[in-house]
Amino acid sequence: MGNDGGSIPTRRELVREAAKDKTSTQVKEVQTEKLEHYWSHCALSQKPLAPPIVSDSTGNLYNKDAVLEHLLGAGKQSHDENVAGNDETAGTIKSLRDVVEVRFGTEEGEGEREEARGSKSTHTRLVCPVSGKRLGPGVKAVYLVPCGHAFAESAVREMPGEQCLQCNETYTANNVIPILPASTADKDRLRDRLSRLQSAGLTHSLKKAPGSGKKRKKDKSAKEEETADAADVAAGPAIPPAKEATAPSSKAIRNEDTASLTAKVLAEQEDRNKRRRIAQNDNLKTLFSSSSSGMAGKQKDFMTRGFTIPADAKR
Repeated sequence: MGNDGGSIPTRRELVREAAKDKTSTQVKEVQTEKLEHYWSHCALSQKPLAPPIVSDSTGNLYNKDAVLEHLLGAGKQSHDENVAGNDETAGTIKSLRDVVEVRFGTEEGEGEREEARGSKSTHTRLVCPVSGKRLGPGVKAVYLVPCGHAFAESAVREMPGEQCLQCNETYTANNVIPILPASTADKDRLRDRLSRLQSAGLTHSLKKAPGSGKKRKKDKSAKEEETADAADVAAGPAIPPAKEATAPSSKAIRNEDTASLTAKVLAEQEDRNKRRRIAQNDNLKTLFSSSSSGMAGKQKDFMTRGFTIPADAKR
């Protein structure tokens, strides 16, 4: 019947083989399978890649419609169900300026025989337009920014100068992006490139980041204010110029009685000052006489000389 306690299994009998570390060949096989999947499927939607294909600063490949759905917030639930733990990949894409459309060279090839139908099917292969090599897990491929043309890395190294052979657009060595990089050195280089672009106010496609102009203006104004403050501190406290003593104005006094009295005093003072200035003027002294009596008519000036009516005049 069994289970009667007649035999007790030992650990050696239950655990036939101990866990072993994977060999380098097994690790390469796992990496190759992973690369084959991402070379043929979108990293966001996990659907088969179909033109137009775009790539971000990390070198991953996406369907453009999946990126648009991600940016618009549509299909969020399906993305969460299909792509678990892919927040880091989606976090690098905040706008269409963070992706570049990758222009692959294509070639119509004959597919493998389908066992179920027994017929042949054709599919499009991605190839390098220069070397003719098939781009995929077995060949290290790169694309150029900003044009987006894809080549085998060996072909790019042999290109004369830094000019795309497809569109003649210039590029720099820093803007050669590896597709689905596997080495740590390539991943670190891409992260450093993105940090430098962000500090310069640019995106992965070398376009200006949204709001970078306003941020630069704010930083510039803040820097100017700091410089002005430093100059003020170095110059020391400013000494206000000495103000001339002026008579208090009646408008500055809030009490009505005091204000009216002050206004009268000021008016009288102004009148006295005016008379004093007239008395001190020599030109005006000749127009007036110093005495009003004992003066003949001819001795009087024309201002003090009056008109006298003759005694024999008829009235």
